[in-house]
Amino acid sequence: MEDPFATASDAELLSDPRFHQQNVYAIVMRVLGRFEFALGRRVSWSFGGHQLKVAPHATADANAYYSKEDEGLFFGYFVDPATNGLVFSCLSHDVVAHETTHALVDGLRSRYTDPSSPDQAAFHEGISDVVALLSIFALREVMAGLLSDWKGTGKVSAKKLSPASLRQSALFALAEQMGSAMSQARGQALRNSVRIVQNPALISSAEYQEPHRRGELLVAAMLNALIEIWSERVTGLFLSAGELDLSRVVEEGQRAADILLTMSIRALDYCPPVHLGFGDYLSALVTADREIRPDDSTYHFRARLLASFAAYGIKPSSLGDTEEPGIWTAADGTFSHERSHFEPMQRDADEVFRFIWENRKALDLTEGVYTEVQSVRPCIRAGGDGFFLRETVVEYVQILRLMPPELADAGYTRPDAELLPDDREVFIHGGGTLIFDEWGQLKYHVHNRLNSYASQSARIAYLAESGYYLARRPKSEAVRVTRQGLFSQMHLNRGLNRSRKIADLWTGAKAPPDPVPAHVCGVHSFISTEEENDDANA
Repeated sequence: MEDPFATASDAELLSDPRFHQQNVYAIVMRVLGRFEFALGRRVSWSFGGHQLKVAPHATADANAYYSKEDEGLFFGYFVDPATNGLVFSCLSHDVVAHETTHALVDGLRSRYTDPSSPDQAAFHEGISDVVALLSIFALREVMAGLLSDWKGTGKVSAKKLSPASLRQSALFALAEQMGSAMSQARGQALRNSVRIVQNPALISSAEYQEPHRRGELLVAAMLNALIEIWSERVTGLFLSAGELDLSRVVEEGQRAADILLTMSIRALDYCPPVHLGFGDYLSALVTADREIRPDDSTYHFRARLLASFAAYGIKPSSLGDTEEPGIWTAADGTFSHERSHFEPMQRDADEVFRFIWENRKALDLTEGVYTEVQSVRPCIRAGGDGFFLRETVVEYVQILRLMPPELADAGYTRPDAELLPDDREVFIHGGGTLIFDEWGQLKYHVHNRLNSYASQSARIAYLAESGYYLARRPKSEAVRVTRQGLFSQMHLNRGLNRSRKIADLWTGAKAPPDPVPAHVCGVHSFISTEEENDDANA
């Protein structure tokens, strides 16, 4: 097909709405393709339909967001006060990739927007930034272009490739095409995360309780691992004293970023379906990578990731005796297959439920509560050496609804009655991810159980202290509300550098009264309750 933009100038492209449509479509499809390659299967959306709607010119404001209720991605445009020209968020690669990742992660783990821990609230933002950055680094031509100040001679100074220099380089200052104006829609977090000083105490500090700020720690840990790997790999590429071959430097960086991008996406299949913590994601990262790439002696990704996450106070959730640090412990116990058959278990949720319920004691499930198999996903993953890994990934949840006076009898600790009144329902979620091998044997059971009483009580206490239960309606007045504005409101807060606690997004509390620029308008509010997900399960 003939390229309609082959002879167009940059100025003509940037002002042509048809190119805006082409650009946003291409980026969305490229990110979708990366997810499907990494996961080894087609990816579904969380809203039940087969098509994601994309609106390049959705709103006249400095915002861009994914809306589950509207089944689409929505990109704003606004006037840059400095130039009086229009700025289109749909032209920014990192913005489009970020919002697409929100939609894809929501399709893979729909309960990651539920009220839970600070880590879960921040994860959506962190992983979306990681994918946005790494999807750019994985493009060799783009990486070469970002090294423009070193081009011309075909050589690079070794000093420019030290870890300290890379953290300050143009490679980690993306999205500059939109200049300072685009920061109204995206903020500076994506470009500055890698420069956060490594400090294990940050994860517990008040500053990093806001979703975007906390998500930056995940981004910083991932990118600092990439920097260390890249810097180490190029040390043997000297052309002469103090100089390296530019093409080889770009090749090594692109290769490392490509592997890390695949790892970051593939890890989602090895995460629990509810109450995700950064430590869970770290264990999922190293486990998923070892399954497809056992030999890590070339790049040492897993060791670098464990060290980089530890520098920000994040430890893997799997700390048991395993063959390699951080790996999820293999499923133990003898599982019965008397009432289930493996062939339909690769695609049939009812057949998998038979297996789960038949083995409920071995899986340590809670009996007498609502239990649902939410997804059954057969996968064929391709390794870099041509090896194919066949797995079936199953996601199940358990839901328990209690009134506060019933918590103690069920084994949970009730917060103070002033924070959790008697007329507020408490939803307690548990669940797990089952990874079956190609012969139908259970390899891993990654879970956050209902009967993990200490951690579940800690979650209830955190929500109570945040004011979540006080903001909810009493049981007799409960109504269904929408989550439409979750990502919209989070991104607006980020663009305005507005400090907002994670719990505010769950309770609908108003943000501090910061001044809003004239070109920012029309953003949805967010008030969340659990009825919309759970009232059908009563």
